[in-house]
Amino acid sequence: MSWRKNLFAVTAATFIGFTGFTLVMPFLPLYFQQLGVTDVGEIALWSGLSLGVTPAITALMSPFWGRLADRVGRKIMVERALVSFVIVMSAMAFVTRAWHVFALRAVQGLFAGYGALALTMATDVAPRDRTAFAIGTVQTAQRIGPALGPVIGGTVAQLVGLRRAFFVTAAFYLVAVLLVFLMYHEPPTHAATDVKQGGRISFRNVLALENFILLMVVVFGLQFVDRSFGPVLPLYIAELGTSIDAVPILSGVLFSISAGCGAIGHHMCGALLKRMSTRTLIVGSVGVAAIGISAYVFAGATGLLFVGTPIFGLALGVATTAAYTSAAAVFPPTARGSGFGLLSTGSLAGLAISPVVCGLLGTMSLRAVFVLDTIALLFLAALVRRLMVIRPSGATSVPVAEEV
Repeated sequence: MSWRKNLFAVTAATFIGFTGFTLVMPFLPLYFQQLGVTDVGEIALWSGLSLGVTPAITALMSPFWGRLADRVGRKIMVERALVSFVIVMSAMAFVTRAWHVFALRAVQGLFAGYGALALTMATDVAPRDRTAFAIGTVQTAQRIGPALGPVIGGTVAQLVGLRRAFFVTAAFYLVAVLLVFLMYHEPPTHAATDVKQGGRISFRNVLALENFILLMVVVFGLQFVDRSFGPVLPLYIAELGTSIDAVPILSGVLFSISAGCGAIGHHMCGALLKRMSTRTLIVGSVGVAAIGISAYVFAGATGLLFVGTPIFGLALGVATTAAYTSAAAVFPPTARGSGFGLLSTGSLAGLAISPVVCGLLGTMSLRAVFVLDTIALLFLAALVRRLMVIRPSGATSVPVAEEV
């Protein structure tokens, strides 16, 4: 079926693009050293700024790229983003100063936002009863790509050198561009038809959609908890009595288990939604995720972490896809880009804020980070149970207003 071919193109391009997005992470500090930065503190500063600026700017720009995609079409906007990445990553191979890298990473964030557009494209082509499947498939690619990117990037840098590794990354994006260009056939669902009817759906209209702000909070909270592990997990494993030599491998295994189970959860969501409402599924899966993370709170040794992590990862994957599917159900076709763009902003805000908050909290108590995660998840479950409204079947439209 043509929708499956479209979904494959979007998913493959997403996987390749998100993998390329993280290829530079393992060797970026070494690249700054090669550019003449010798102080360890300065290297850490430039690395942190350069890695952080891209998602920060993407969070700001994603709704606007989504809105433009509603007007001119999703496919061309994704191609624009991927082509810009080919240019930016190629330019990275020619920089001579540390600030050049930072500037190019900022430009990359400015033209990014295709992760939200990929979800939009998937929902555009999928039959209504396969929306959860389409969203879960793309989210699986978005999760697995970054998990593999650093491993591939470190290997590539070792094989071809730091500068040439950027050309390899550019080639990743070029393949993604070709996949979208050659395989994806866009249905006529963007806002041109809406303009003929006398107006455009604004951000205010999207925010007024039933449950939308609540779901933005849920997406932010899930991303916040998911990203809280990064700054503290290796330290926590060591605190539990693990030998220093074993800490890196155990940390890597736990991260991989979480990512892998999250991917399974994304795929399970569609089947679960056929048996229960989105509210029930979100409340239940977020509650199960809280049970999984509580294993970290009560752990006296690393063994309990290997029990809680798969439970947490699986439940988080289900909850994330259920939240996006619930939001997609009320998006008019002419506002999906704007809607997914705003959801992406909530997700990226959680990604940016979580390491800072949890890193600071970890200076006082590592275990307190997981206590905060558990409380946050229980709060989200209670919030959804109390506030989420189940819409009648087929009610998806919003009033059209003049642009604001």
